[in-house]
Amino acid sequence: MSIAVPEFSRLEQTAFLTAYARALDCRSPVPILGDEFSDRVVGQIDYDFPAFRIPASVVRQTALRAKMLDERVRAYTSAHPDAVVVDLGAGLNEPLARVKPPAGVDWYSIDLPHVIALREKVVPAQPGEHVIAADLTGTDWTEGIPVGRPTMVIADGLFAFLTEPQVIALIAHAIDHFGTGELAFNDYGRVGPFSWLGMKLAPRGMFTVLRHVWANPGFTDPRTPQRWDPRLRLVEEACLAHAAEVDSFPGPARTITRLAGRFKSVAGKARVLRYKF
Repeated sequence: MSIAVPEFSRLEQTAFLTAYARALDCRSPVPILGDEFSDRVVGQIDYDFPAFRIPASVVRQTALRAKMLDERVRAYTSAHPDAVVVDLGAGLNEPLARVKPPAGVDWYSIDLPHVIALREKVVPAQPGEHVIAADLTGTDWTEGIPVGRPTMVIADGLFAFLTEPQVIALIAHAIDHFGTGELAFNDYGRVGPFSWLGMKLAPRGMFTVLRHVWANPGFTDPRTPQRWDPRLRLVEEACLAHAAEVDSFPGPARTITRLAGRFKSVAGKARVLRYKF
């Protein structure tokens, strides 16, 4: 029997959008992430997922950014087998099952209460995982998360749905609590007026949700967060257009993506940024 979710707000529904994009990638002839877990989760929920009408380009980008974040967490936890990983805005994603970190790693998946309640119904519990229902615009989400251990904080998609002051406060609170570690998140660069207009005028589908919840204008210079908080230091800017996986894209998409990667302003519209603090 499918699980109904009538009480979900538009913001909470973004968890369905990314889960469905990962499921569509899994169903493709040449998947990038190959997340069978997301495909099973989507099948358990009573929701009109096809109504999102997710473009193939968004499916590829969603899968690739998740894979790139997985790779960075895998490298960090391999180097720090006693690490703490904090997944901000975890949604219905389960990177822990994909990363398969050492047994000594503690993984904290955090999201809004409705999302976490659904997650606990459809996402199998993983060894070493701790689930927290909290509003990340507050400060109580860190309660119970240990300090004094190597810590990696990740955010896949979350920052687009917070205002810039909220993102700055969230990062500052994470650094205050954990002291030292790494922060990695996917980023869309600066969202200019034409992008806002395009989102507003786009046909019905995923943009029906996004136009109401996208809150962050973004930034072009990857060193901008260092100006928000001098305790941050940029260590990596990885543009999706430069990833090896682009070679597996269909012909026209591969050509367009590689061409876009030659222009820094365009390549910076889809990237993973990593900082030490």
